[in-house]
Amino acid sequence: MILRQRPAVYLCLALVGATLSTAALAQQQEKTAATRTLVRAGHVLDVKTGKVSDGQTIVVAGDSIQSIEPTASVIAGPGDVVVNLGGMTVMPGLIDVHTHLTMNPDFDPYRELISTSAKEAINGVVNARTTLMAGFTSVRNVGASGFVDVDLRDAINAGQVPGPHMLVSGPLLGITGGHCDENLLPIQYHVVGDGVADGIAQVQHQVRQNIKYGADLIKICATGGVLSKGDDPQASQFTLEEMQAIVADAHRLGRKVAAHAHGAQGILWATEAGVDSIEHGSYIDDASIAEMKKRGTYLVPTLYLEDWMLENGHLPPFYHQKMVDVSAVAKKNIKHAMESGVKIALGTDAAVYPHGLNAHELDVYVNQLGMSPLAALQTATVNAADLMGWTAKTGTLEPGKWADIIGVEKNPLDDVRVLQDVKFVMKAGVVYKGEGGGAK
Repeated sequence: MILRQRPAVYLCLALVGATLSTAALAQQQEKTAATRTLVRAGHVLDVKTGKVSDGQTIVVAGDSIQSIEPTASVIAGPGDVVVNLGGMTVMPGLIDVHTHLTMNPDFDPYRELISTSAKEAINGVVNARTTLMAGFTSVRNVGASGFVDVDLRDAINAGQVPGPHMLVSGPLLGITGGHCDENLLPIQYHVVGDGVADGIAQVQHQVRQNIKYGADLIKICATGGVLSKGDDPQASQFTLEEMQAIVADAHRLGRKVAAHAHGAQGILWATEAGVDSIEHGSYIDDASIAEMKKRGTYLVPTLYLEDWMLENGHLPPFYHQKMVDVSAVAKKNIKHAMESGVKIALGTDAAVYPHGLNAHELDVYVNQLGMSPLAALQTATVNAADLMGWTAKTGTLEPGKWADIIGVEKNPLDDVRVLQDVKFVMKAGVVYKGEGGGAK
């Protein structure tokens, strides 16, 4: 999606930190006072195997899982907090590797032009909470102007506002006049997107600058996009050599690279350059599929947005036709990639449609593309954690990992749509929704 690029205008997120309720903040600050938190679950789902274990207690110490044991063998001690989830099915918190928390689904060009980093910071606080309450305890934020997502991540980590664990990219890297530039204003304004860079030396500088100001990963625009003026989703943007330079610097400096890519040539070049994930992948073909399988590159489809946008979107004509064209081919091509064995991690492009509807993406994978429910859940847990480099921290319920736990009314392997109504959310040992939750 297009990013509204603006000069860096920072707003102290403490001004909007009141969205974190007093009860949740107190719980976060005082959780170490309790010996343990005992999450008593009717059923615990192992997302690696699909096995369901009944009558289990997840023992949480601090922000991590200490053990998972039969409830009958875990006796509450003095100071323990007991969370009784009755007959709920419990599983690891979900992960969305393609979000834009500082943005909202309003693509009136005038509104895009009057956005500021201050407004986007406020958006981020609201949307981070919404995303967490929907059961998504970790996200990658792949594009924000003014490094606002860096500030949002830091505010969440400091306990100022509620939100998921975040990896953030800062401004997207793109070419002059491409999907990640600012193309709505005429030349006399001389407005250039935050991450625009042309040529090997400039793209290397931009990678290093993004890392200097706090980026956890690098996001590039390898092709044109849909929600941007004057570019073609099928046309390549960066050259192969430019992308190779980007990836070489990013990887040497310990950052992964995500590539926005719709067109087949751009997908292939980005994969050959060594990016870690292809975002969207609408026109993916057999050559790209073969190269991605060879290199172990992840595909991050963003498909539910097409359904939502075609039904509810009110786009300017220069966006609308591109949305229609991409939507006509993307699901067929991505289903082929899935069936061919390309690794899939769940991403939604939340902000193209309203935040909090992220789990609808799983419904598309299962009920439109034919993916098994377990494989779909793995895209939002095991696979997504692997892509983020967080396998040791999250993605499954195991001792030593973050206590990121969600609960739903029935087994999502029987109906994946149940994840659209998550009843219980714990992130890093703090309950935000459900029994004992303070941020309601």
